[in-house]
Amino acid sequence: MKFSYAMLPDYPLAQSLESIRLADELGFHACYAADETWHKDLWLLFAAAAGRTERIRLGPSVSPVTLREPTLIAQALATLDELSGGRAEGVLSSGNFGLLAQYRIDWARTKPLSRVKEALHVMRTFLDEGTITHDGEFFSYDGLFTFARPVQDRLPLKLGAMRGPKSFEAAGELSDGCHHALSYTREAYDYAVRHIRAGAERAGKDWRSLDIGAWVVFATGPDSAAAKEAARSMVGIYASSMPEEQLLRNGVDPAELKPVIDALGAGDLARGIELTTPAVAERLSVAGTPEECLARIERDIAPSGVNHVICAITDRALVKAFTGRDLPEAADVDAQLRLIHDRIMPAFG
Repeated sequence: MKFSYAMLPDYPLAQSLESIRLADELGFHACYAADETWHKDLWLLFAAAAGRTERIRLGPSVSPVTLREPTLIAQALATLDELSGGRAEGVLSSGNFGLLAQYRIDWARTKPLSRVKEALHVMRTFLDEGTITHDGEFFSYDGLFTFARPVQDRLPLKLGAMRGPKSFEAAGELSDGCHHALSYTREAYDYAVRHIRAGAERAGKDWRSLDIGAWVVFATGPDSAAAKEAARSMVGIYASSMPEEQLLRNGVDPAELKPVIDALGAGDLARGIELTTPAVAERLSVAGTPEECLARIERDIAPSGVNHVICAITDRALVKAFTGRDLPEAADVDAQLRLIHDRIMPAFG
């Protein structure tokens, strides 16, 4: 089981760079960040981090092919790969539906899965060959070339998937893995892995060779209640992007979450947090002491075949930035990275 740090690049940049350096020192597999306008630019941040780290892999999880043209994502990845000495990788999706709405893009009209599959083909070709001629439904090129070349023989490209089953199967069949965000139950992961495996087997691949990542809202610390409260403060913000099918696989009735999402949509974050019950928050996060978090991973995530836990760490600073709430007892990011390293990672060898 690999462990990675998923950051929202909303901290002071010097602080983010120090946390990435610490994650590298502690042996985390990768540091990922959301490629979204809402946050500071991950590509510039990771370019700076590449020169301050030695082993940790770097890249977007996810980068939206609806907003960012796929050859430009490939160019950025190849450049980051050279800067980092071959440590770049990318995870693609159609994009955060809430963010797309702010661009006045109706995601349902974008043919999201078809667009992502074509973008994956474009990027794989451009990264591997350095040139592309392509006449597709969404993207077309006539002899486009680049001098931005990756160091790795095959820079990993993966898909982000939440709804399924076709998105999970596409990830298994066409890409190097799947990052499945915001699921927390054995049922949800069994469902995802079953379809990832079906896609891989259709392509004649061993599904166990793929990177199958569980991207989870995560908060830990010596004070269990403080960690769970930090997670509760952010659960609604994340859960608003979960499709109904996924909520049901995680034991949450969409009607139960609707008042939370309505409050958040109206800009009333305080009301959204108030309406997020501790029971719902616990179902939609991995939070508590390191021992509680370890038990959750061992019970609900690892048995399904997931081989990568991607911890979207929530701490006091992030909660305050997003919601204005101050939780002084919540552990900061660096303390949580150390706790994951010291008390969770050793259980997986």
